[in-house]
Amino acid sequence: MAPRGLSAEEKRVKLLEIFHESKDFYQLKELEKLGPKLKGIVSQSVKEVLQSLVDDGLVQGDKIGSSNFFWSFPSQRGTILRNRLDTAMDTKKNHENQVAELGAALDRERALRPESAARASSLQKVAEARQQIAALEKELEAYGACDPVKVEEKKRAITLAHEAAVRWTDNYSILLAYFTRQNGVDVQEIRRFLEIGEDYEDIY
Repeated sequence: MAPRGLSAEEKRVKLLEIFHESKDFYQLKELEKLGPKLKGIVSQSVKEVLQSLVDDGLVQGDKIGSSNFFWSFPSQRGTILRNRLDTAMDTKKNHENQVAELGAALDRERALRPESAARASSLQKVAEARQQIAALEKELEAYGACDPVKVEEKKRAITLAHEAAVRWTDNYSILLAYFTRQNGVDVQEIRRFLEIGEDYEDIY
C-alpha cells in the first residue's frame, strides 16, 4: 500500500519546523530542496504552503537586494496567537456590552408599553391592517396594465405626444405658407417634392 501523502496542515507544520529548528533565513529555492529532504514535503507544493504561512503571519518575508528571504522564530507563533486571543477577547467584551445595552433598552421600552388588553387589541389591528395592505398590493399587481397609476401615466404620455405633434404640424403649416408667399410656388408642388401624401392633415 502506497504511503499516505501529507495533508495541507501537516505540510504547514513541517515547513514551520524547518524554520524553528534551524532559526535561520531561507530563500524559496532552498526551502524547495529542504522540504522534501527533511520533512517529506513535495517540492512543487512548498511555494503554496509557504505563502499560506506568510498570509497567516506565521512566516515573515522581505526582499534583500534581488532576493526574497523568509524566516520564522518559535516566539512569533506565541505572539501571534496571544494577539489573536486579545483581539477575540476585546470583540467578545464589546459584544457583551452591546447585548447588555440592548437588554436595558428593551426593558425601558417594555416599561413604557405595559401589556394591556387595549394594547394587545391595537397590535392585532395593526397586524390585520398590514395583511390587508399586502393583499391589496398583490391584487393591484394582478391588474397589471389596469393599475390606475399606470393608466394615468399612459394618459399623460398620450397628451404630451399629442402636444408635440400639434407643434410640429403648426410649424410645418407656417413654413409652408411662408415659403409659398416668398417664392410663388404652388402648395401641392411643394408637398409632392417633400413626398407628403394627400392623406396628410393638420392636428388640432
